[in-house]
Amino acid sequence: MAAPTLLLLALLLPAGAWPGLPRRPCVHCCRPAWPPGPYARVSDGDPWRSLPRVRPTIDIEILKGEKGEAGIRGRAGRSGKEGPPGARGLQGRKGQKGQVGPPGAPCQRAYAAFSVGRREGLHSSDDFQAVPFDTELVNLDGAFDLAAGRFLCTVPGVYFLSLNVHTWNYKETYLHIMLNRRPAAVLYAQPSERSVMQAQSLMLLLAAGDAVWVRMFQREQDNAIYGERGDLYITFSGHLVKPAAEL
Repeated sequence: MAAPTLLLLALLLPAGAWPGLPRRPCVHCCRPAWPPGPYARVSDGDPWRSLPRVRPTIDIEILKGEKGEAGIRGRAGRSGKEGPPGARGLQGRKGQKGQVGPPGAPCQRAYAAFSVGRREGLHSSDDFQAVPFDTELVNLDGAFDLAAGRFLCTVPGVYFLSLNVHTWNYKETYLHIMLNRRPAAVLYAQPSERSVMQAQSLMLLLAAGDAVWVRMFQREQDNAIYGERGDLYITFSGHLVKPAAEL
């Protein structure tokens, strides 16, 4: 009975399990292992050298589940940088004519003018002497003082001024058109046996409060302007050309 038992153990137990016997490595006796592992060394003589390797693949569509519900909308992101301006669009169609607006306020224009004269002749009695006037032709708002011979500007702007006199025989005629205390222009005539009409004109930019007047200037010779009661030989005029608000 011992012999059959030993034979059965020899078949069931591996060679290394026998006590006292050296363990031998496992060797394939019939054919090589198939397929080789991914890190196995393969020689040119191996029979599976020319065979293609087959790698398993997994179809993701089979594992993919059903589409879920939409999630909650997130917060808006920060605004991006401003882009370059786009191309100009096409011109639109002409719109309809609008309604007539209400009438505007009447245009208010500024006016200033004077024109005065002197009928009596005048001889200068001092080096500098203001020329007074005795005849008022135009004097808007009373801006010209006849006795003082001065125009006081109340509407600033550009003014045109003119002075006309009649010279006296054998006497010098020397006058200044004055702006405040500064001579702005000269009217002059040399002594002559014939009396003539002399004129001077200019344009001045006047500010409010400026005074314009005529002054006689006496030098070594007699200085005089001719006049008589029946006719008007001496005139001084001025008017506003353009107010300062429109300059």
